[in-house]
Amino acid sequence: MELRAELLKSIWYGFTALDLEKSGKVSKSQLKVLSHNLCTVLCIPHDPVALEEHFRDDDDGPVSSQGYMPYLTKYILDKVEEGSFKKEDVDELCWTLTAKKNYRPDKSSCTILPEKDAFRLWCLFNFLSEDKYPLVMVPDEVEYLLKKICTAMSIELNCVELEDFISQESVQLNGFTVWVFLEMMNSGKITRGIDKATVSMAIEEVYREIVGDVLKEGYLWKKGQLRRNWKERWFTLRPSNLSYYTGEDRKDCQGNIVLDGNCCVEVLPDRDGKRCMFCLKTLSKTYEMSASDTKQRQEWTAAIQTAIRLHVEGKTSLHKDLKLKRREQREQREKRRQAKEEELQRLRALQEERERKLAELELLKEAQRQAQALLEQDEQRRRQQHEQLQRALEVQLREAEEARVSMQAEMALKEEEAERQRKRIHELEEMQRRLEEALQQEIKARRDEEAFRYAQAGLLAEEEEKMKALMALQEEQEEYILKTQREKQELKQEMENKSRALDEAQRQLEEVRANRHRVDQDVVAAQRKLRQASTNVKHWNVQMNRLMRPIGPGEKRPSLGSSFSSFQIPTQRDPGLRLRMKSEEKDDESKENVDSSAGCEKRLSHASNGDMDIP
Repeated sequence: MELRAELLKSIWYGFTALDLEKSGKVSKSQLKVLSHNLCTVLCIPHDPVALEEHFRDDDDGPVSSQGYMPYLTKYILDKVEEGSFKKEDVDELCWTLTAKKNYRPDKSSCTILPEKDAFRLWCLFNFLSEDKYPLVMVPDEVEYLLKKICTAMSIELNCVELEDFISQESVQLNGFTVWVFLEMMNSGKITRGIDKATVSMAIEEVYREIVGDVLKEGYLWKKGQLRRNWKERWFTLRPSNLSYYTGEDRKDCQGNIVLDGNCCVEVLPDRDGKRCMFCLKTLSKTYEMSASDTKQRQEWTAAIQTAIRLHVEGKTSLHKDLKLKRREQREQREKRRQAKEEELQRLRALQEERERKLAELELLKEAQRQAQALLEQDEQRRRQQHEQLQRALEVQLREAEEARVSMQAEMALKEEEAERQRKRIHELEEMQRRLEEALQQEIKARRDEEAFRYAQAGLLAEEEEKMKALMALQEEQEEYILKTQREKQELKQEMENKSRALDEAQRQLEEVRANRHRVDQDVVAAQRKLRQASTNVKHWNVQMNRLMRPIGPGEKRPSLGSSFSSFQIPTQRDPGLRLRMKSEEKDDESKENVDSSAGCEKRLSHASNGDMDIP
């Protein structure tokens, strides 16, 4: 499905390039040519009459992309077999079709990209674009791609120029299309002051890394499997294999190592004059390699482990996985943004509710003021009535004074009625006071309730934020602890390896010193024996020279020195023969002494040159 989606992106450009009138439809003759070319580059048989039979009932003229899709799926895409064709050929075909119509750079500009670089950027754009038509790329992916290219050129991306380009009205309305992207690259704002060759090399490197699934490339020293000699090879690592060539042109492939879940990579100690060594173990073989420095070895081992991990997880491309992860991160950011907007809307609703309640409270206060005014009016009216009643009572009292005797009983009744009226007024005043106190308590209770609600909402929001921060800190702490434990274990393993190597070297040094001491003793003994043998040889040579002349009968033998004062030759029939036999025996003994001295000298010479065998 991933291969079909990538092919459809390129074919979509080829289809839209044939739509010269921009009506969304293409003539059948053009579709025949497009289908034949697609079958050719996809290495599948082409049926020339299938298109006519498929659209036999459709005589309305040109065919839309929705109408061409069933034919494309049934007769072309369903027959495609992965690995039987080169996807770059399909991309070149579709690029050739679409570039003639849409890619028209300013030839007079000195910053225009070569055709090959524009094609590679087009492929990179298709790889990183969204799976929606028309194909566009989100600004985050554009920034990611430009950062990769600038990193390959060892420069830093100018984000200001990129933001100015993204903020243009055409980009905001239509999105970041591939032609807008190529226009931005041809403008020279991103690669200002950089040589064209450097830009081309950077684009090719990023193209091979992202589109070609090349995890890492470079020179390494490799130990042979048969001759066991070291040769420098150019290695190319992909998620499924590790290939090595004689040179970086990748023309002469010397081998291909298939990576699977049974492979592993290990760091080796320095030996055989090579440093920064590591090995790749498979089920059948172990490949030993040497990097230029420790950083390169670390990068290679990490890249190989990443390739093995991708194979174990069933993933075919690292950058496809990274693209999906970035897309998930963008979706999560969008969800967080929506959640934040919903929270803001909820806060605005709470603010509106608060304002509404404040308005209601103002209305209540206004009603209270009106009630107070009504109470005052009633009180004033009652006072007026009381004053009128008092005046009437005074009139009646004056009248009653005039007729006190006759109206005594009536006055008593009037006084009782007045007392009842006063009690009633007092009760009404007490009731009014209680009503005012109750109203004040209700207002205070409502205010306290609102304050408690706002405080509770603030505490809940603060508690939620602290809980999120705590969870994030806990995750970071766990990741840091795991990372520290891994680094500590690696350092401990490395220290143990170095300690074992140091102990082994110390032991070998002690053995060499002991052997050297024994050799020195052997040399002294051999020299002593050599001097003794040389003295014996000289002595016997003198004796032999004296005995070479035969002694006749009756002659006296001359004196041989202080050690031989008197020597008598026994009488024999042939004394000359006996002397010759003795001389031959002495000659043999002298030769044996000479040979032994020569052997000692030879051993001494070997010991002095450091080539003596150590037992």
